[in-house]
Amino acid sequence: MNAVLRIFVWLIALSVVALPVVAVLNGWVGAERWPLAKLRVHGEFKRVPAEQLQKVLLPYAHAGFFAVRLQDAQDSIERLPWVESARVRKQWPDVLEVTLIEHKPFARWGNDRLLSEQGKLFPTPKKLADLQLPQLDGPDSQTEEVVTLYNDARSMFAPSGLDVTRLSMDARGSWSLLLSNGTEVVVGRDDARSRLQRYVRVLPQLASQAAPIERADLRYTNGFTLSWGEPPAAAPKKTQDRT
Repeated sequence: MNAVLRIFVWLIALSVVALPVVAVLNGWVGAERWPLAKLRVHGEFKRVPAEQLQKVLLPYAHAGFFAVRLQDAQDSIERLPWVESARVRKQWPDVLEVTLIEHKPFARWGNDRLLSEQGKLFPTPKKLADLQLPQLDGPDSQTEEVVTLYNDARSMFAPSGLDVTRLSMDARGSWSLLLSNGTEVVVGRDDARSRLQRYVRVLPQLASQAAPIERADLRYTNGFTLSWGEPPAAAPKKTQDRT
């Protein structure tokens, strides 16, 4: 009986010591004694408002230094529209430290998203509705392939003074693009680069034509078809009055 009593006394003593520690670590008590009063942000960011960042982190800071859930705080920041990644740490005695990386838009993707320079898709913020960016589209799993062909196509057309303003890959893997002079180029599914190179090689010969090329269909084994637009109207000749 004495042994049982001794164990019971030890358990009570242990709980008296442990409970305050557990209470502090879980934020039950002491949050007001060890509050996180300072926010320190690292990284070059221009589009995430400081007020928005403070609002997201405030509930976690209230938990106090010992009980703040860093992973939860980090997840909340990464849900903000412009945030690509974040890392949250605490520094004794009262600092919550955030390292933030923003999305840098590279192109539009589909109707309502942007593609970052790091290859991540994110919703288009309202303030960027009119931002001038190339238009890309395709299955979400093919962003890298779409960007690669876009860059290759730009390099091909650059010597002709043309740029690629739109490039898309449909669900069947068929490519099409729009050039800066308004020409729509239908490439097809197979050998996209070789077909584009074949078209680019004859562009200097086509430049002498008076009518602009509206559409080029490259989906042929040994050639392509062209659709021509109307040549620009000639300016009316000025007449001189004779007296």
